[in-house]
Amino acid sequence: MIAAAIVILWLVWIVVWIAMARGVKSVAERAKGSRAHYLPMTLAVVLLAAPRLPLFPLDVRFVPAALWPAALGLALTFAGLAFAFWARARLADNWSSSVTLKRDHELIDDGPYRWVRHPIYTGLLVALAGAALAVGEWRGVIAVALAAVALWRKLRLEEAVMRRQFGDTYDRYAERTRALIPFVL
Repeated sequence: MIAAAIVILWLVWIVVWIAMARGVKSVAERAKGSRAHYLPMTLAVVLLAAPRLPLFPLDVRFVPAALWPAALGLALTFAGLAFAFWARARLADNWSSSVTLKRDHELIDDGPYRWVRHPIYTGLLVALAGAALAVGEWRGVIAVALAAVALWRKLRLEEAVMRRQFGDTYDRYAERTRALIPFVL
């Protein structure tokens, strides 16, 4: 039941995310290598979504097969996706799935962007961690690690584009706002 709820949350996220991608500003510039995160993110999804992965040690549990890890995982998945939705809605037509500079690009620093510079990534990592907890096997931990590395690389590309576009304004924003975890990282 909880596993089905998590799958439904992710499917809703995918459908809404695709629908929200319509009507964004046109691309002025695309960063080289800005789509390199697609492959590790896909591998992370496969590791998490596979009903069973009988490969030792990927199939070994890191939490007990109990209700509380699955329920906590569901809550984290919901909270992470909700945070990512909020960030995506606030970003509006400046959003892109790859690292791009849009025509008339705006620097957004309010809403969830007041707490972290990359709240979509924060939300996705929390949601993936929730799904990994619900799965309860080491493959979930590896999936989250793969996603974290891929998103960190993408984050670094975005930071370079934003610094080049917004200069000192972005530097001041980066000084007062952490990248992924409020007050920490």
